[in-house]
Amino acid sequence: MTHRPAQDWLARLHALPRPPRFRILNVCGGHERSISMAGLRSLMPEGLELIPGPGCPVCVCPEEDIHQAIRLALEHDVILLAFGDMLRVPVNVPKSQPRSLEAARALGADVRPVASPRDALRIAREEPDREVVFFAAGFETTMAPVAAMLLEDLPDNLAILLSGRRTWPAVAMLLDAGDVRFEALVAPGHVSAVMGPEEWDFVATQHGLPVAVAGFEADSLLAAFHSVLRQHGEGVARLENAYPEVVRPGGNPGARRCLDAAFDIADANWRGIGTIAKSGYALRDTFADHDARRRYPDDREPDRRRAGEMPPGCDCASVVLGRIYPDQCRLYGTACRPHHPVGPCMVSDEGACRIWWSSGGSTNRGGRDTEGTETRRSRRL
Repeated sequence: MTHRPAQDWLARLHALPRPPRFRILNVCGGHERSISMAGLRSLMPEGLELIPGPGCPVCVCPEEDIHQAIRLALEHDVILLAFGDMLRVPVNVPKSQPRSLEAARALGADVRPVASPRDALRIAREEPDREVVFFAAGFETTMAPVAAMLLEDLPDNLAILLSGRRTWPAVAMLLDAGDVRFEALVAPGHVSAVMGPEEWDFVATQHGLPVAVAGFEADSLLAAFHSVLRQHGEGVARLENAYPEVVRPGGNPGARRCLDAAFDIADANWRGIGTIAKSGYALRDTFADHDARRRYPDDREPDRRRAGEMPPGCDCASVVLGRIYPDQCRLYGTACRPHHPVGPCMVSDEGACRIWWSSGGSTNRGGRDTEGTETRRSRRL
């Protein structure tokens, strides 16, 4: 696509004919952050809605995986490493028990945040007399460097508790379910840079919906919105790339080779949503000695109440699925706030609820929600 400034794309977007209502699902939490922080919703033409989707790995990380990480940290003499956002995600246990990795750390567990897999490798090498468990959760862009780390000469004391997910199967699940509440899709640029934009072609070819890959600046996002609305007006559906400076056909061959060498593809659970076919990464048998689930006794309790679900009253699953806006959650802004999150969507910087709260709880212009009823304004402190 031709590179144009954001103002030009916005003018072109407003000039396009459009139906009374046109809903665009953005898959990526990074897209949602850019949209909300730049106030792009307030600039959209009347009737054009931008719906946040399933693109937050912290939000969909299985609750039982987090619970297992907490138990490993408390009951084994390990250094438990996790990406920073994961430390605050609550699990479904009685209030008398530690409900997060942060709470486990307060009780004396050696829980440390890391910024990258390289940090995990460094800590394991610096502390050879300690067992180190790296709780690795994330989508393809995170899993690629995790895979690269696995292909190095791993120290014997490093184990991986893997909770990796693939993005496109979640969208495929939404579309296959038949309850489609959007007319077009904007696909994540960073995932497409790794895996190739072709992964998203099924949206157009199998489901007849316009789709465009976008970056994270306003110009690329607006170009993607223009693309899908133009396609709709032309009566066609295809895949277009609004991020050509980064996203290339075929993606990143080196990163894809690492993913293929380190992981198998498996059915996987998404918190509050359930199992999605072929949506997860699993360690290959080659790395069995470094698999925390094999190295340690199974610390999960599958029979405990509400295992794997969202907390009572939390509507994060509906937010992740694009069925409601964040401020329509029953707990948003009351029981659930960033300093006291109830659901995972209020924890992560890529969680839609946290993003909306941080940006003032912006709503779509025209005040219509995804069900077509009036949207209430977000509560603020």
